[in-house]
Amino acid sequence: MSKVFTITEGLENMGALRTGGQGSVYKGKRMGAIITAVKILPTPIHTENTEDRSFRNFKNEVEKLKKVNEIPNPNVVKILNSGLTESGSFPFIEMQYIEGPDLEELLKEPHAPIFTIRETIKLADQLANALAHCHRVGVKHGDIKSNNVKFNTDTGNYILLDFGLAIMSDEQRRSSVRHAGAVEFMAPEQHDGEMFFQTDVYSYGVILYELLAGIVPFPLNNKGETSRNQVMLAHMEKPVPDLLVQRRNHLPENWPDTIKAREMNVPSWLLRIIEKCLEKDPEKRFANGQELQEAFTHHSTEQIQAVPVAAAVQQVVPEPQANPDTIAVAKPLFYVMVLCLVALAMFAVYSAFLNNADRKQIVYADTPAVSHQDTTAVVENNIPLDTTTIKPIIVDTAVQQTNVDSLQKEFERQIGTADKPVIPVQKPTADPVVFSDGKKYQLPKGTLNFYEIPDASAPKKSIFGLWTNAKFKQVDEQNGFIYVTHTNNDGEITKGWLKIADLKEVQ
Repeated sequence: MSKVFTITEGLENMGALRTGGQGSVYKGKRMGAIITAVKILPTPIHTENTEDRSFRNFKNEVEKLKKVNEIPNPNVVKILNSGLTESGSFPFIEMQYIEGPDLEELLKEPHAPIFTIRETIKLADQLANALAHCHRVGVKHGDIKSNNVKFNTDTGNYILLDFGLAIMSDEQRRSSVRHAGAVEFMAPEQHDGEMFFQTDVYSYGVILYELLAGIVPFPLNNKGETSRNQVMLAHMEKPVPDLLVQRRNHLPENWPDTIKAREMNVPSWLLRIIEKCLEKDPEKRFANGQELQEAFTHHSTEQIQAVPVAAAVQQVVPEPQANPDTIAVAKPLFYVMVLCLVALAMFAVYSAFLNNADRKQIVYADTPAVSHQDTTAVVENNIPLDTTTIKPIIVDTAVQQTNVDSLQKEFERQIGTADKPVIPVQKPTADPVVFSDGKKYQLPKGTLNFYEIPDASAPKKSIFGLWTNAKFKQVDEQNGFIYVTHTNNDGEITKGWLKIADLKEVQ
């Protein structure tokens, strides 16, 4: 694919993934085979000088954004780089490329128009974890929507993407939100250009509502200014439509009735969390991601109190009629009867055992030539004082071994193993090696450091293991590092840069 324009040295532009009024996301390729996602903002910065207000604001926001990756989080995209493009001086942030569909795609055919309750709870938990992580370091996302949350097909996790709004100035953010933002997911205060931690909480509530209901609370009919204003006004003034009614209307027709009834059984604690997230007044919502995550964790571990299915699907289930031919038994009396039956069964088994023992004693009593006497005295009298008179018993060990061998061969012949070859015991495999640039490196046992980029000062993930039977695949080498993919015995994949100095070169 030809370049649209140069992003920066060593970063190839492979074409746009998604474009919008708040910037465009491009697929980038680093030297080698590393694919990344690059967010390019629409407002250029022509002077890279701290005296320039736009450049200064951009650098300040980028510094805050770097804190997000100081401690890696499995539900937040990794920020790899930032700067200004060589062509046009547009601000950009380079992020980890996530392979997989976003939520907007997962709600379209061939998928069901709604999420199951179980999958919704999984996403809600992981997205709350992402928000708590960002808010803990003071970063507000400001643009949480369906196509900014992706399902990572490599890890099975949901990932929060696109921190483009987070690095904009307040003035740029107000203009972008008013004219180009996803108004269906915006909090009421964003109409005035304000953004709080509670703003992200509101958008979080809209996403959960959409996954369960199959539609956002206030959908956008078209992209005209009038329609956008109507949706924003609805966020500010109109009550949120009944979620369960919307969910019932969007149940897939090919689902069996049993599944439909089960999937209408939405936990009441989950509905309460969504309701609090969608409060018009920011002060009535959860204060931030940490408080939201704490509430979610607390309620999800409680016994689920679900909304009655009958009320949800508007069906009345008649109470079972008593059968006149049956006898009702109280639970305590029933338990006593069961215990009595168990006791009778145990007594019957014990009686049968005693009866069998008595029969054995009778047989022994009828056996002739049995004399009962005290043999201890006889034994003591028969012990000789001089042990030299005891003659040793001579055993022919050769004959004894021959007998044992013949018995062993006969046993093997009977079970059919006499002619089977002996399977040698396999020795443990040697430490794995990695080949790069014609050289072979042996991986040490113990802790192995996987760096995010080929730089000794870059964040790294330390993994401890013996690496037996592990598979390592070399992808690229630069700056004294080797980029590898590691697959362990469970099929889990770890990718990263290994420092050549940490390895041992072998011949």
